[in-house]
Amino acid sequence: MKKIEAFIRPEKLEDIKDIMEEQKLNGLSISQVMGCGNQKGWTEYVRGAEVDYNFLTKIKLEMVVADDQVETVISRITQKAYTGEYGDGKIFISDIQDAVRIRTGERGEDAIK
Repeated sequence: MKKIEAFIRPEKLEDIKDIMEEQKLNGLSISQVMGCGNQKGWTEYVRGAEVDYNFLTKIKLEMVVADDQVETVISRITQKAYTGEYGDGKIFISDIQDAVRIRTGERGEDAIK
């Protein structure tokens, strides 16, 4: 099993949610976060003073998927989130040793189905 963490533009969230349905995936956590990267934010003038906004609003998606689904999910997220501009986001993949469904006691991939 792998944990996929994707940081995407907020306007791409609905497109990404479609992937979950297409791939028949259960379990998605969504957080609104702020961060910076190559995009570097933007500058505005507020009451005549220059203000740098270095942290941009992003959506963080977290999901755990079976090993055989990882490449498909990553490929689909990349396709849906792509604009070609700075700020499209990043995807991080990490190993998950085990999972437990508290209600039933199921473990491993059975717990994420």
